[in-house]
Amino acid sequence: MNNNFATWFILIVVLILAIVGALFITFASKRSPKLKVEKFRARWLAIENSLDKESAPSWQLAILNADKLVDKALRDSHYKGETMGERMKSASKVWSNANHIWGAHKIRNHIAHESDVKITYDISRRALAAYKQALKDLGAI
Repeated sequence: MNNNFATWFILIVVLILAIVGALFITFASKRSPKLKVEKFRARWLAIENSLDKESAPSWQLAILNADKLVDKALRDSHYKGETMGERMKSASKVWSNANHIWGAHKIRNHIAHESDVKITYDISRRALAAYKQALKDLGAI
């Protein structure tokens, strides 16, 4: 009888631990969603490969696409905000260099909202470097 009690006790303890573990895994994954790294990497490589030193329009398009990709990573990570700027503020503790990502986003805003914007190849490379670091900071690439 004593041996039977010990068996049941161990079985109940193992069952309780399994339930607690399952609940922990469920709630932990909802708090910090895993981004689909391979998908983000593929999209990032496509953006980098689209940059053509001889084609100024490709510089602007690469910046616009990089900005969209960072915004997708912010949304997929469940950062709060109606706009990308608000989501970037929500993620402020994540950025390794907030000034760089904000600078890149401002360049994007100039491209999107002003006509006849002129940017150089070097500016586009620096903006893309900031977006790449932002994606790394978010765990997307």
